[in-house]
Amino acid sequence: MITRISALALGTALIGHSAAAQTQIDFWHAFTGRLGELVAEQVETFNAAQGDYTVVASHKGNYSETLNAGIAAFRAGEQPDILMVFEVGTATMMAAAGAVKPVYEVMADAGADFDAGAYIGAVKGYYTDTEGNMLSLPFNSSTPVLWVNKDALSAAGIDPEIDLSTWEQVGEVLEALKASGNDCPMTTAWQSWIQLENLSAYHDLPFASMENGFAGLDTELEFNGPLQVKHIQTLGDWARDGKFVYAGRRNEGGANFRAGECALFTESSAGYAGIKSEAQFDFSVRPLPYWSDAAGAPQNTIIGGASLWVMEGQTDEEYKGVAEFLNFLSSPEIQAKWHQDTGYLPITEAAADLTREQGFYEANPGTDIAVKQMTAKEPTANSKGVRLGNFDQIRTIIDEELEAVWSGDKSAQDALDSAVERGNQLLRRFEQANG
Repeated sequence: MITRISALALGTALIGHSAAAQTQIDFWHAFTGRLGELVAEQVETFNAAQGDYTVVASHKGNYSETLNAGIAAFRAGEQPDILMVFEVGTATMMAAAGAVKPVYEVMADAGADFDAGAYIGAVKGYYTDTEGNMLSLPFNSSTPVLWVNKDALSAAGIDPEIDLSTWEQVGEVLEALKASGNDCPMTTAWQSWIQLENLSAYHDLPFASMENGFAGLDTELEFNGPLQVKHIQTLGDWARDGKFVYAGRRNEGGANFRAGECALFTESSAGYAGIKSEAQFDFSVRPLPYWSDAAGAPQNTIIGGASLWVMEGQTDEEYKGVAEFLNFLSSPEIQAKWHQDTGYLPITEAAADLTREQGFYEANPGTDIAVKQMTAKEPTANSKGVRLGNFDQIRTIIDEELEAVWSGDKSAQDALDSAVERGNQLLRRFEQANG
């Protein structure tokens, strides 16, 4: 494995290139905290390992803010070379003609050794066009799992290894936690992504028509079916009873879980980095629960996270540097370390194999659950992801409507019907603008 120390030593040996001659590659991202530190380490390793290019990484806010900053910079002619865009911005970037240079073109023009087939299918498929050409580079791909505070279960007299495979079983445990006096039996991060988008995929139900937007722009939202309504209403009932505590639209609940306040937490597999570094309790990771009475469940969960888009308007030399940096990020050693440090999925088969060979999964039980959850079954039209225009804004609508359920102001049926109606208006606008 390439370590930071060996890479720095290699960089020292390559000092023959003067810093002044180096081509700068600007990389805008959305990471802070432990993830921000790990990105900085990757950049430092790359910069030290060669002398032709200097990658300058800049934090530009959360995912939405980073996307908006990139769009604004392009309009001003000041765009970075590489822009991190979360998965819900994929359709927006695909429609941004003239703003992005597809990764497969960047690699071909630079003469880089690049094999799109090396990437894990469930990850690669989200960021490729209908011909299989890779448009952006998968970077931090995650999927939701259930995090368990084993000490909190033990304190409530519950076996910390209890089966939590189904939502029915989770409900029984939440009842016992509440009865024992636990103030936060369960919380969640990213409620739309986990409790509706992944819920639908995991039960092989459409979130939207036209293969969740993959098959065209004339898409209609369909997440107000019986099972989705049942799930959201159950969470609403749990919220009323104090079994489910809503902390916020993004990952605000992560702080509560890492502090030991909450027993169960539905969150990205990438929660691993923060939980491992901060949790002062015994924790485990379990598969995302499913409803046992749903035919075909569990299917597979879908990815979240972000990919790296290459912006238009740069020099040939910058694009060569971009190609070299993207290949570096995808290399088995770097990608395996990233996967092991963060909990994000290994984006290549080679990185997954290397992680297994290094004994990481054996030494850290449960860290392979996200990979298994994504790859155990071949994705269906309902479970390969969601690619919709104006999706960030649609998620905001979903957040508003779900909050009305958690507060008891709306039934799940009324809230999801409203979210579908409001969201469809945004889909029609996107279709008209890009059709």
